[in-house]
Amino acid sequence: MPTTVNAYRSNEPGGRLEPYRFELGDLAHGEVDIDVDSCGICYSDVSMIDNDWGFTPYPITPGHEIIGRIRAIGSGVTNVAVGDVVGLGWNAAYCGTCRQCVAGDQNLCPDAESTFIGRPGGYADIVRASAAAVLPIPDGVDPSTAGPLMCGGVTVFSPFLQYGVSPTDRVGVIGLGGLGHMAVKLAKAWGCEVTAFTSTGSKADAAREMGAHRVFDSHDADAIAAAADSLDLLVSTVNVPLDWNAYLGTLKRQGRLHVLGAVPAPLDIVNTELMMANRSVSSSPSGSPTTALAMLDFAARHDIAPVCETFSFEQVNEAIDHLRSGNARFRVVLQR
Repeated sequence: MPTTVNAYRSNEPGGRLEPYRFELGDLAHGEVDIDVDSCGICYSDVSMIDNDWGFTPYPITPGHEIIGRIRAIGSGVTNVAVGDVVGLGWNAAYCGTCRQCVAGDQNLCPDAESTFIGRPGGYADIVRASAAAVLPIPDGVDPSTAGPLMCGGVTVFSPFLQYGVSPTDRVGVIGLGGLGHMAVKLAKAWGCEVTAFTSTGSKADAAREMGAHRVFDSHDADAIAAAADSLDLLVSTVNVPLDWNAYLGTLKRQGRLHVLGAVPAPLDIVNTELMMANRSVSSSPSGSPTTALAMLDFAARHDIAPVCETFSFEQVNEAIDHLRSGNARFRVVLQR
């Protein structure tokens, strides 16, 4: 029998989300249905609602930080069972056969399917996905706040594994928003000395409470200069252009600037800032299932949870407006 889904969608750029219903057909081989308990609101959802990136397929049902329980499984599914508490992030399916998938880098699969672009996402009571993209939530991770870990958490965790960050390294974080506050917590638990850059006084205090050893005003050129040659890794979590060359100056020789914010403009970088100190600039999308599992285990071991504000699904528009306002502290989550 068809499964009826209750969801919310936007029909135009910047449009309010409206309730609607649709039907899901039979589960295909390897697919699962998830009863959605909560869904984080990532700023990527807002960017897609507003068509900031220019490729939103309307109507769109956003949502890709999903926590729920397995409702039904298709044939061939062995990694989860009905009733399991699971999470689903940016991707809902992978091809499974390309070089990236075979190497365990499914997040780089050229045929990966988004959880909410071109298909209905997590602002709904049921979501369908490939079982290969669904991850069990381990004991020690609170499901009520785990949604943001499925995208934001694994996104900031990935460079720690990818670039072999050492517990003796010094890590900087630009921005203390939804991504940045999780980066500070993870870097502190990793054993690193943590430097936070933020322009908001209250966020500076929060950064210290979360474990930052140093906090600098990101609008103060002298403060940024005071951090010169001190960082092994600098993670930028903001989505606005910055004085990138000033921030490159905070890196040690062979240091790395890793840009995770979706900055809508070219990075204005003087190459000699890289060349003469053998520095690097890089970026990455979310993370692979293996990386996400490692992040969840690490979060459970060190009692790391996003700081969340919760709204009901019926308050989805109020929740999005709150995120747009810049006043969210620090992730917004829709809950049943």
